Amino acid sequence: MYRVKRCSLMGILGAMILIGSCTKTDTTTEVTGNWVSRSDFEGVTRSEGIAFTINDKAYVGSGYDGTNRLKDLWQYDPVQDFWLQRADMPGTARSSAVSFAINNKGYVGTGYDGLNKLQDFWEYNAASNSWTQKANFAGSARYDAVGFSILDKGYISTGYDGNYLKDIWEYNAATDTWTQKISMGGSKRSGALAFVYNNKAYLCTGTNNGSSTAINDLWVFDPAVEAGWTEKRKISNISDDTYDDAYAIVRNNAASFVMNDKAYITCGENGSVLSDTWEYDFSADVWTKKTAFEGVARTGAVAFSINNRGFVLTGRSSNTPFDDIREFFPSATYDVND
Repeated sequence: MYRVKRCSLMGILGAMILIGSCTKTDTTTEVTGNWVSRSDFEGVTRSEGIAFTINDKAYVGSGYDGTNRLKDLWQYDPVQDFWLQRADMPGTARSSAVSFAINNKGYVGTGYDGLNKLQDFWEYNAASNSWTQKANFAGSARYDAVGFSILDKGYISTGYDGNYLKDIWEYNAATDTWTQKISMGGSKRSGALAFVYNNKAYLCTGTNNGSSTAINDLWVFDPAVEAGWTEKRKISNISDDTYDDAYAIVRNNAASFVMNDKAYITCGENGSVLSDTWEYDFSADVWTKKTAFEGVARTGAVAFSINNRGFVLTGRSSNTPFDDIREFFPSATYDVND
């Protein structure tokens, strides 16, 4: 909220005195949305973990607790609001990995073990609660990449391997093979976001050369089109129109999810840790500010959506990692007590 002060000067008859009279007009921009606390994540506090969903359950694991990299995995039931520990991921404990799900299987790969950038790749079978090693990621070993799935294919893009990246690789689970696709335009980056809607992936934010201030582009990847990528409007205030006047979306290491035909970005960092939340309208290609994440501002959180319910959890502020989880209701009125 900000106030505009309007002042008029009134001459006083017969005197050389000016008296200022002022009125204040509130020009509050209302935001909507409410975050509701759910049952705390039962693993240790962490940031830079992974999350994927299978059959109306979410799976959260790996990450960094401030001292150690992790390899545990936990299942969340959003209906019963409880957690169940599942089989640890084999291989090296890691943070800043990618994950996605294809055909009721979860996939996790790349990341950082504290010394090495990684490119191994693992499949999780929820039905048998077991892991199988698959063909290594065919791109360079990296961390802070993005992962997503469209129909029966998985994708890994961007990240950091000593160089900031913008390549993209397609994984075919049926043949356990990788194919490089055409890279997106715009900036190379790590710590970006990707979310999927109507069989297209939207990729934005992140950092390049250590700074997020220039990463204001938004790209759409359509695997059904040979060229693959198209650019949408920028996510910062650069136009002569009014739609982007309030935009403050640029950041890295944020969390995103899709629900009810809208995408949401929250938390992350851009000079400081953030908690503001933005809603993306796919049809209008515009962003609207929503109620800020109601937990402590954080970076390195994970997010997921199940049956049009969106959740954000874990993350860290400075060197303090978290284990709380909140569900977002974008049309609800803010309630400080929940």
